[in-house]
Amino acid sequence: MKSSQVVDSSVDVSANSQQRPPVLRISDLSKFYMMGEVRVDALKHISLEFHAGELAVLLGASGSGKSTLLNIIGGLDVPSSGKLFFHGREMTAATEAELTAYRRRSIGFVFQFYNLISSLSALENVQLVTEIADNPMPAEEALRLVDLGHRLNHFPAQLSGGEQQRVAIARAVAKRPELLLCDEPTGALDFQTGKLVLDVIEKVNREIGTTTLVITHNASIAGMADRVVRLRSGEISEERRNLTRLSPSELVW
Repeated sequence: MKSSQVVDSSVDVSANSQQRPPVLRISDLSKFYMMGEVRVDALKHISLEFHAGELAVLLGASGSGKSTLLNIIGGLDVPSSGKLFFHGREMTAATEAELTAYRRRSIGFVFQFYNLISSLSALENVQLVTEIADNPMPAEEALRLVDLGHRLNHFPAQLSGGEQQRVAIARAVAKRPELLLCDEPTGALDFQTGKLVLDVIEKVNREIGTTTLVITHNASIAGMADRVVRLRSGEISEERRNLTRLSPSELVW
């Protein structure tokens, strides 16, 4: 196993959360695919913990394994070996029905492309989630949280790219998930719009306390995190805690 480089910036801004049991624990997790007779190792012996209220950035180039890791954390994929625990419960031993319940109740997903239903308004897109969640926040409240309370009845085609992504974030957080998983949330946006979307993600993390994982290839985004995990060729090459979290408005790329 290749050891990771761990860098501590002397002050852990999430020190209090680190004293509590982790929300998510990943133990010696690996994932490989077979492409014909060729074995492709997407993840190699990953071990990590994430705590309540933490905002972590998983950083890496295309092919580093970060999306595969996020999909396994979100119950969309399964590892080849190793274990994943959510509040001490081994999700890698869960049935498909249990994984479905895990995704529905505990996970909010935000992807690079917004996946909104074009024939539904912003409010109706969010209501799709609130209708199946156990204890959702009102769709209107979720949209106000992302500063779209004035766009409730607009359809996706009437919204900018950044506004559509904010609707997608509202849809993800309306179910009150414990984990918010963001896969390249600014990848389809320009610099200024991307910072607005990151500001919303930071606001959700700060005000609701949702444990938030953001994967990106953009190293500048790492400044807004409590902790940065860098992946390279399916392995952890670096893990560090930031001395202070920058606000998204301070990020430059």
